[in-house]
Amino acid sequence: MFDALKQRAFADPYSAASLIRRLLKAHVIGHWRPYAFVLAMMGIMAASVAALAYLIGSAVNEAYVSRNIGAVFAVCAGLIVITCIKGLATFFQTVALAKISNRINADNQRYVCAKLLQQGLAFFADRHSSEFSARITWGARSASDTISTLTTSLGRDTMSLIGLLAVMISQNPTLSLLAIIIMPPAVLVTRGAIKRVRQIVRHEFGAGTDILETLQETVQGFKVIEAFNLHPVVRNRIDANLDRFEQVANKLARTKSLPHPLMEALGGVAIALVMLLGGYQTIVLNQAPGEYFSFVTAFLLAYEPAKRLTRVNIELSNSLAGVRILYEFLDLPDRPGDRTKAVIKVSEGRVEFRDVEFSYRPKAPALRGLTFVAEPGRLTALVGPSGGGKSTIFNLLLRFYDEYNGSITIDGTEISAVSRKSLRDHIAFVGQDAFLFRGTIHENIALGSPDASEAEITAAAKAAHAHDFISQFRDGYDTQVGEHGTQLSGGQRQRISVARALIRRASIILLDEPTSFLDSETERYVNLAISKLFSGRTRLVIAHRLNTILHADNIHVIEDGRVIESGRHEYLLEHGARYARLFNLQIEATSSLLPIEIGNRD
Repeated sequence: MFDALKQRAFADPYSAASLIRRLLKAHVIGHWRPYAFVLAMMGIMAASVAALAYLIGSAVNEAYVSRNIGAVFAVCAGLIVITCIKGLATFFQTVALAKISNRINADNQRYVCAKLLQQGLAFFADRHSSEFSARITWGARSASDTISTLTTSLGRDTMSLIGLLAVMISQNPTLSLLAIIIMPPAVLVTRGAIKRVRQIVRHEFGAGTDILETLQETVQGFKVIEAFNLHPVVRNRIDANLDRFEQVANKLARTKSLPHPLMEALGGVAIALVMLLGGYQTIVLNQAPGEYFSFVTAFLLAYEPAKRLTRVNIELSNSLAGVRILYEFLDLPDRPGDRTKAVIKVSEGRVEFRDVEFSYRPKAPALRGLTFVAEPGRLTALVGPSGGGKSTIFNLLLRFYDEYNGSITIDGTEISAVSRKSLRDHIAFVGQDAFLFRGTIHENIALGSPDASEAEITAAAKAAHAHDFISQFRDGYDTQVGEHGTQLSGGQRQRISVARALIRRASIILLDEPTSFLDSETERYVNLAISKLFSGRTRLVIAHRLNTILHADNIHVIEDGRVIESGRHEYLLEHGARYARLFNLQIEATSSLLPIEIGNRD
């Protein structure tokens, strides 16, 4: 029967037995020395507690039976020594166990971060970022809590209870048997609460992530909340999430506390019976009072560890729910790795898409047999309506997605036949959203080339027309940009993003509306800088404002996942129906803005 239960437990990778086995293998077996030290300190603590209970009886007998004052002094001195030893052992055990817990937290947080870095864009598109925050905090903490619970239960509580039971049995076997009989009812009630705890904790994680999600979106979207007066909507959403979390937390508190009154009641019954029977033995049967006092002391001291041991399964169920959430995430399959470690060699930088087909989701193709060439050292512009597939071209060229049909080559080499790292080392990217990392301006520019010198960073900033506004900050290049660069304007973030790409020694430059947040004068200067500093490199630019790519060497009109027109600006105006229509519409829209703006001012 035991083998069947064991086999069934380990067949489920997220059963309590399986999770504990994985935790022990990952965090205990390979680091047994710190745990051995902790258990040794706990053994000293348990022995000290048992010795205290035993010496109490000796002190009573020497004082009230033998009336030997010298022996009383000796016993009291022994009590002082034992309590000092116990205090030191407690200190060392607490510090060592805290270090172990901190290491487990850090290790598991590293595992979560490493797992995140192994995922592709499709993985993040299906999830909210708050989920990862919850997993990296609650999941990692639950792992350390589980091991701490196991260590203290198997170490401190079990050894203390064994030592105290030994004292109780040695002093009075009859009373010891009476005390032990009280335990089974408490165990039965505790088992019933375990399943309920597991269910509630799973719901608690969902409610907690909903709160994080709403708070995160409130911070990130506060401008929209202010602009649209969405405060009541967001407040109602937060209140609903908090109410749900509060209800779940209350259920968990009730369930976890259920065994407590039973233990208190049973403990009171046990103490009363022990006092009654012990008093009878001492008064009527004339047994030595020292043994009675020693037994009562050991019994009272054993009450707390016994109570904790009856609750250990509930505490483990609570912690293991978080461990399960952690391992469910860590067990997710990684993005398929590179099939080869081959390094791409880029000599010219000729990019070719040939009959490429790709879909983000079934039956909704983003590219439909797309074919075009970006000639080396030339500026190739991709234009067309939104949703036509322009950004998808960049996503595939950077190998954010690998599941496509057709061929994508650089200098004749299929990009899927080389490692992602070697491919991306030859590409610089400037996105429209101009994402900046939390840190300084200097650090964000240097991300383009971590080994760049101060002079190179300054030169890149000057070329991107960012040096002047950076110099006006009190801390200059050491100015903090804030989360997502929110302490800077959109145009400032864009210019730093351009500087980050300028400093990168790449053969292929991908520009996704790189000047979308810039005023006309700065846009002209930045475009000149891009043309000058990226001269001789293959440049692909996604442009919605067609006046920014008038001098492109080749323009491809992308629509419905295909190239429908190609050529220079002048050629397309004369022979290209779709491009000419887009260009004329933009000219008309631009010319119509002036009287509307003036009319509004009036």
